[in-house]
Amino acid sequence: MRRSPVIAALVLTVGLSACASVRPHTAAGTPPPGAQYLYGSGEAAALEEQAFNVLVMHARQWVASEKARPGPRVSAILAPGATLDQPVTLPCRADQPRAVLFDMDETLVANLGYEYGDAHHDYAYDDASWARFEKTGEASVVAMPGAENALFLLRNLGLTIVVNTNRNAASADVTVRTLAGLGLGTFRHGDTLFLKGDVDGKGGKDGRRAAIAARYCVIAQVGDQLGDFSDRFTGSAPERRAATQLAATRGLFGTVWFVMPNSAYGTGLAGSWSDVFPTDKRWIDPAMKKDRN
Repeated sequence: MRRSPVIAALVLTVGLSACASVRPHTAAGTPPPGAQYLYGSGEAAALEEQAFNVLVMHARQWVASEKARPGPRVSAILAPGATLDQPVTLPCRADQPRAVLFDMDETLVANLGYEYGDAHHDYAYDDASWARFEKTGEASVVAMPGAENALFLLRNLGLTIVVNTNRNAASADVTVRTLAGLGLGTFRHGDTLFLKGDVDGKGGKDGRRAAIAARYCVIAQVGDQLGDFSDRFTGSAPERRAATQLAATRGLFGTVWFVMPNSAYGTGLAGSWSDVFPTDKRWIDPAMKKDRN
């Protein structure tokens, strides 16, 4: 997911939608901890492989179930009027191709080049710099661990892969070329690739999701930020976190919504000291005189 605008025990969740964010920069020394983890650690790679493995398991079960017991099915996309405490999903039509819906950035593609420049040279993120990267940074990205194999297996199940990303429509050609060059397949803008501003001119993804759901039965959504699943995830960091813990919503994660780790950027990197560390849950070493925060 880009900055603009199962099995919960198995998959680490750090983030929200294609998103504007504020995060620390490191111009010298080692990379920021979030970048070290996401792009350099075996642990993050294992989580990514794990998320894709669980996704493929779900898809196999879904396809097998439909073959064994034909009948009405529902999608992974919330219906109009649905809420996070009553997350009713859209019905699927029998004539719709079955599909899996992916975000692109830090879900299928790791933007090593941009994140290096952002961290090492202390660039301040803005839409113009990201647009330049979209057009010129093609050689500095890699596929996320597990992505190529997962898409191969999903296609072998007869599923269509659709990407809904907040990359710019002006970069459609290079986006298609980037995905193909990473071994992730061939995509067509407006059919299996949807970009920022498509359908309704907005940065939020629900308008595009509705258009995709009119064409495809989406059996799973995959992303690194909560807005990759619904624009209904709004509010402060504690409010978004609480929304994932609603009895109805939390049952979607690891079953039809699959979250990839992203500790490098995004609206998930938000929250004050009090948001992150409740005052009644702090421990201060008795040897310390006071809590400075």
